[in-house]
Amino acid sequence: MKEFKPIKEGKVREIYDNGDSLIMVATDRISAFDVILKNKVTKKGTVLTQMSRFWFDYTKDILPNHMISTDVKDMPEFFQQPQFDGNSMLCKKLTMLPIECIVRGYITGSGWASYQKTGLVCGIRLPEGLKECDKLPEPIYTPSTKAEIGDHDENISYEKSIDVLEKLYPGHGEYYANCLKTYTLKLYTECAEYALSRGIIIADTKFEFGLDENGNVVLGDEMLTPDSSRFWPAEGYEPGHSQPSFDKQFVRDWLKSHPDSDYNLPQDVIDKTIAKYKEAYKLLTGSEIQ
Repeated sequence: MKEFKPIKEGKVREIYDNGDSLIMVATDRISAFDVILKNKVTKKGTVLTQMSRFWFDYTKDILPNHMISTDVKDMPEFFQQPQFDGNSMLCKKLTMLPIECIVRGYITGSGWASYQKTGLVCGIRLPEGLKECDKLPEPIYTPSTKAEIGDHDENISYEKSIDVLEKLYPGHGEYYANCLKTYTLKLYTECAEYALSRGIIIADTKFEFGLDENGNVVLGDEMLTPDSSRFWPAEGYEPGHSQPSFDKQFVRDWLKSHPDSDYNLPQDVIDKTIAKYKEAYKLLTGSEIQ
């Protein structure tokens, strides 16, 4: 059996080269504040992969995505081992674009902190008098540059995103920047509407896109998972304070209140975190995670 070694390891995922395709494995690692925590969260990788699979299927009519299969029987023998079953995705190879496409439908987190100081979020002026976690009049697109592990991503303006892409693709910067913004807002709007009908508010999220061999924009990476999004329960939603969440916010809040934890979580925080991830999956898809 041919052994595979990851060609790239992110904070949570490992990527393997499979010739004309890639295999992305979502591990059970968890990161917060750009640090990989010392604990594993059992089954977390499976929830992330299966949730991305659900959304890739749901949005394939809006634009193509990189998913080929999540069945390990479609992958080399090496991946037909228990540790890869359910958390691995066979994907098309793309040339990834160096922009994180962030969309915010509600004001929270760093956006809320910035708004309180300046009335702006990532350079975009918002109406006066918003409360924490208010729904915005319309979603806003706030791209950032992708940082290496250990560095922080940097928020940039839409105009700056044109410059970044123009340097890489002379004559096409504005076209690609506009594609990213348009697709990001369309994906968010349609998926947030669906999620709300299932009892989940998607407060914000990020998408990543790449180019296929013909230069077409394709959705890549992960999609609308609790790692890349803020999910709140619609029931009991009330602006004016932070909301309970189905995502890593639970872990972030615990870490903030335990500054001497050395990024080591107690078991009950791990158990509650995976329970939240599984609950979000069931609400959105209508089925239990296998």
